[in-house]
Amino acid sequence: MKLRLAPKTRTPDQPARATLRGLAGWCLQYPDNAVLNKLELFHACLAQLDPATPGHGELSRTVRYLSDNDPLTLAAHYVEVFDRKPRRTLHLSWFTDGDTRRRGQTLAALKAFYRDHGFTFAENELPDFLPVLLEFAAVAPPAAAEGLLARFTPALRILHEQLGKLGTPYKDTVAAVLAVAPPPDDETERVAAALAESGPPAELVGLEPFPTGR
Repeated sequence: MKLRLAPKTRTPDQPARATLRGLAGWCLQYPDNAVLNKLELFHACLAQLDPATPGHGELSRTVRYLSDNDPLTLAAHYVEVFDRKPRRTLHLSWFTDGDTRRRGQTLAALKAFYRDHGFTFAENELPDFLPVLLEFAAVAPPAAAEGLLARFTPALRILHEQLGKLGTPYKDTVAAVLAVAPPPDDETERVAAALAESGPPAELVGLEPFPTGR
């Protein structure tokens, strides 16, 4: 993964959600040996959680998918899902900001947010990459984790819808993330509906494009 955090305390009601967020982050990474060699650990972690935990069933299906397919098949499918179309990108600020000046501001603010909470960010990855957000949400103080996921819930909902249209097993992974995200409020619903109807802003600013899978 991309971040490291100094030890922080967490309230007792957080461990199950934190575990599911961390597992989802791993499952949404490119399925190389670093991921596939941890599948037994993923199964063990899920087995220790109450099956009634929100997101447990969805994430269990993802882990079974990764376990039941060979590495070449998994790699080809991951590229097809996430690297071919921007509307299925894992870089979440694309959904809300598009290729605009605002996206650069969002990325800079995210880096500052991570630093403020004890993270040293790896510069070879963008801070809005969903596995990075989930690693943070798995170990950060609850208020910070919940606030970050709430900020990107509209993007997560659109991503889940797009993955559902494709019929990929990764839709279950994003469904699990949504299950352990804060419940949407009226503003989140409004933003998600507006983005679903109009798509992200399209202002181009003469910069090199972000790696959104175009």
